Amino acid sequence: MNIRCLIIDDEPLAQRVVERYAENIPFLEIVAKCNSAVEAIDVLHNHAVDLLFLDINMPRLSGMDFLKTLKNPPLVIITTAYAEFAIQGYELDVVDYLMKPFAFDRFYKAIQKAEEMLKGREVPHYETKEADKPEESFLFIKSSKKTYKVTLDDILYIEALGDYVKIYTTDKMIVSYQSLKNIETLLPSKSFPRIHKSFIIALSRVDLIEGNHVKIKDRMIPIGTNFKTDFEKLIKSI
Repeated sequence: MNIRCLIIDDEPLAQRVVERYAENIPFLEIVAKCNSAVEAIDVLHNHAVDLLFLDINMPRLSGMDFLKTLKNPPLVIITTAYAEFAIQGYELDVVDYLMKPFAFDRFYKAIQKAEEMLKGREVPHYETKEADKPEESFLFIKSSKKTYKVTLDDILYIEALGDYVKIYTTDKMIVSYQSLKNIETLLPSKSFPRIHKSFIIALSRVDLIEGNHVKIKDRMIPIGTNFKTDFEKLIKSI
């Protein structure tokens, strides 16, 4: 699987570092290099891109503001010298946050995360065999120094936040250090479909499906482009 990449950075030297590192990873393909976010908009309209290497501090339109304008963005790895934007980056579901100057081994770790996420998109999301589904009606979720027993029937939805997940239940929200992909494997896929790179929902808790969103309680949750077809098939099968 080749990963098509777009470098967005107003510093030619920084572009070259990413490009040089990418040359050492056979499955990375640099589609283009852009000096600004505005220039990148045109590239995204005309090329298929799987992964962005995105700088934050750029003229005219910052990397963060640019990312907020994208309805269905590719995966994003932030490359920046500004640590203070890390939390905001993870709130926008970036794959990783690389602080300049970063070494090749740190770069490669970020690529491995992106590769794993892209592979997950290629797998049908609602074909888990019955034998693979958990027999128990609850999970034990670690959060900090506590372990919560979470009944599946109480789960509303689960949201990714960088290397963490936020599990929303009927009476609380639990933050746990694990990937969304990991918790996805613990849940019955037909009852808990993944509808977005950042969301798993409890199908029984859906109040409304409208356009590219589902409503659970007061939260409108987006349906990702790469997940919409499978989700529609699931709804029709019920």
